[in-house]
Amino acid sequence: MADQKLYTDSSPLPAPRAGVLTPYEPGTRTLKAGFQVAPQFKPLPVDVVLEKDIPVRLRDGVTIHVDVFRPVGAEPVPAIVAWSPYGKGQGSSASVMGVFGLVGLDNGIVSGLAKFEGPDPAYWCAQGYAICNPDIRGIVDSEGSSVLWDRQEGRDCCDLVEWLAEQQWCTGKVGMSGTSYLAVSQWFTAADQPPHLAAINPWEGVSDVYRDLAVRGGMPDTGFARQLQEGSFFGNNQKEDILAEVEKYPLMCELWENKIPEFGAITVPAYVVASYSNTLHTAGTFRAWRRMASPDKWLRIHNSQEWPDYYDEANVEDLRRFFDHYLKGIDNGWDQTPRVRYSLLDLEGGDQVDLPADTFPPADVVPTKYYLDGTTRALTTEAPTDEVPVTYQVGGNPDAASFITRFDEGCVLVGYAKAHLQVEAKGSDDMDLFVLVQKLDAYGTPLQAFTVPNQSPMAHDLTDRGATILRYKGSDGRLRVSARNLDLSAATDDVPAHTFDRVEKLTEGAIVDVEIDLLPLGLVFYPGEQLRFMVSSRNLLGPLMPGILEYVGANAGAHVIHTGGAGASYLQLPVKGASA
Repeated sequence: MADQKLYTDSSPLPAPRAGVLTPYEPGTRTLKAGFQVAPQFKPLPVDVVLEKDIPVRLRDGVTIHVDVFRPVGAEPVPAIVAWSPYGKGQGSSASVMGVFGLVGLDNGIVSGLAKFEGPDPAYWCAQGYAICNPDIRGIVDSEGSSVLWDRQEGRDCCDLVEWLAEQQWCTGKVGMSGTSYLAVSQWFTAADQPPHLAAINPWEGVSDVYRDLAVRGGMPDTGFARQLQEGSFFGNNQKEDILAEVEKYPLMCELWENKIPEFGAITVPAYVVASYSNTLHTAGTFRAWRRMASPDKWLRIHNSQEWPDYYDEANVEDLRRFFDHYLKGIDNGWDQTPRVRYSLLDLEGGDQVDLPADTFPPADVVPTKYYLDGTTRALTTEAPTDEVPVTYQVGGNPDAASFITRFDEGCVLVGYAKAHLQVEAKGSDDMDLFVLVQKLDAYGTPLQAFTVPNQSPMAHDLTDRGATILRYKGSDGRLRVSARNLDLSAATDDVPAHTFDRVEKLTEGAIVDVEIDLLPLGLVFYPGEQLRFMVSSRNLLGPLMPGILEYVGANAGAHVIHTGGAGASYLQLPVKGASA
């Protein structure tokens, strides 16, 4: 495996990424109640012991450095790990404060001692927990070369978990928590099964680097991967060059397989948090939750963006109930919590949250086919008999084909959606297809909703074209048609999966079937409202964050969508309460 990885030089942590605690200053000190790392941050409610820059030796001899925040006193406590490449002292940095400003969060909701996207020591130490913030392999002053979301990280974090469990101040129970990168690392660590890992809390994160981050739908869309590689992983050695790897290894291979956790080996209790709206994390979070083997696993699907949701006071208290149960052994009724709590979006200010269910999708959801009618451009539950092709020109106006249905009696969709299309390319041997399910009001106006508190004029500018994690515009999917080969070992009737291990080009006049998975959704349609399904050669939503280079599909000529007749094209939707 090592010979497949490619590396590039890293660089020291730039000033905007450095925080008050970034300098290497080993030793133990006590931060008194009322301590503020900087004036804009929350003061500590209790005395906290900070053990800074502790060396931890990993199994291959590499030494990393960690900061541990723990309550004052002799009573042993459980530990919670926040594993990521974001410097352990970055919580008070200009970059983190800028991200909070982008989404509209007040920096005063945290102490500035937390890792970016991680648990806040100010809260958790007051509740009888220790927080461990590592600078992982290759980051800041830690040794080695860094990797990106890899089974190597699982082994490294496994070593840290076991080191923590042996510390005199620790009860031997260790958990993990955090969003995004801190969520992804939990899949890999839990799959390595460290004996003292007692519970995990992945709060939105990819679970397949190839499919979720770098080559979604078989398209080498590396805009965010570039931002991640160039804007993180700062250290003194080398870092993995995922951009070069995508170019050298465009198909699924051992390198990419090594960046998929062994879901079947994840057996630890897990509280997983997801959303419908994160075009980077949604598919991976639901995939990991579905496939992990944990008998004790919970799923909560919220209706906002991960950072406001993670630091919301009620949600932090909810997480504490989970950790109190599994890390402290408190019989607090957590085991009676519904296994699934989901949300329904109406994009009109009336979202429903914390709806209980035993499964996702809920048991009364029926996958229902809505057929594309090329004559009327309608979506119908009966397959049209007439075979009618719909064609659009790549780069033309329009460069998309839409199909609409109206819900006269209202409708609730919750679960997995997919598109089954018969397609043909004219003037090309391939197609990059982008699809979108969009809610329209009764008058045909598209409905959208911000997922963050920041709804300023600038937020509108940033999200009109892109920044999809800040503003929800519907459930999307994409597929390069030459990558259409289904992975029958992983695909289900609800969720297509592709092998991405071969290229099957099109020939002139050939009509092929493709299945495209869309992001899970939870949408309410009131009587008279409509659903629009779009198929396009254009990236319909744009990049997921501001400032990221937008992917342009590799298309030419014309796209033909064949509707009606034998093997008719359809959109499959999860209809709640429908009769089977």
